[in-house]
Amino acid sequence: MKQKSFALALGGLLVLIFGLWLCAFQVRQSEVAVVTTFGRPTRPITNADWYVQAPWPIQRVWKFDQRVQNFESQLTESLTRDNFNLLTKVYAGWKITDPAAFFPKFAGTSEPIADAEKVLTRLLANATTAVVGKHPLSDFVSATDNGTNFVAVENEIFAAVQSQVRANNYGLDIEFLGFKKVELPEKVTESVFERMQSERKVLADKSQSEGEAEAQNIRSDADRRAAEMLANAESQATRIQGEGEAVAAQYLAVFQQNPDLANFIFRLNALEVSLKDRSTLILDQHIPPFDLFQGVSTNLLKP
Repeated sequence: MKQKSFALALGGLLVLIFGLWLCAFQVRQSEVAVVTTFGRPTRPITNADWYVQAPWPIQRVWKFDQRVQNFESQLTESLTRDNFNLLTKVYAGWKITDPAAFFPKFAGTSEPIADAEKVLTRLLANATTAVVGKHPLSDFVSATDNGTNFVAVENEIFAAVQSQVRANNYGLDIEFLGFKKVELPEKVTESVFERMQSERKVLADKSQSEGEAEAQNIRSDADRRAAEMLANAESQATRIQGEGEAVAAQYLAVFQQNPDLANFIFRLNALEVSLKDRSTLILDQHIPPFDLFQGVSTNLLKP
């Protein structure tokens, strides 16, 4: 009796384990899943936990890696807006965001991740070609101080690919995107270098022209200031001369009224000039202006 009860308990346990094995499943943190009922997706699962399902063939669980997948596009040759061939390679990262939408697009294949990346590679190549065609070569290879415009171009490609992915409802999103390689075909490298040299020469000529213009402005300003100073000096000299002539005219009127006084003053001025320094004079008192000393005691003339 005990052996029979033990056998029944063991059998029940085995049935329970087998039932759990058929009906229970776990979704890990790095996974998303979709449950299909008779082949049609009926329940997407995006949270990690334990879940139950009806046994196969009624229901089936499809699990997909939810982590960000990294891949690179093929080296793509595109034509820039100014008709230069440009070789580009773009890297991107994507992840599944809607397993119910992702399942009917790719789950029917043996490698859904790889097949999804094939579709993304095609979309990425088309978007890269279209966006590169909107930009001149200087946005990728620039010899000017403005530099390249990689960030804006990458953002345009990102927006174009993301728009196509969502429009086709692939159940995934692009997480990041950028240029890994930008090359020029060998046949156009020489012409690009010549263009870069030409751009540098234009910049050098512009800098030289601006320097010469600035030097001319400085010279012109200096000449203007010098002319102003000279004009001011001449004006002051003319004014002083006029004032002196006015004073002289006043004295002349007085001297004309009294010529003897004028003669006396001029002789005194002459004596003042000759006696400025301490000196011994040998003179003839009969020669003007020394005739003023006539009748003056010699003691008075000693220093």
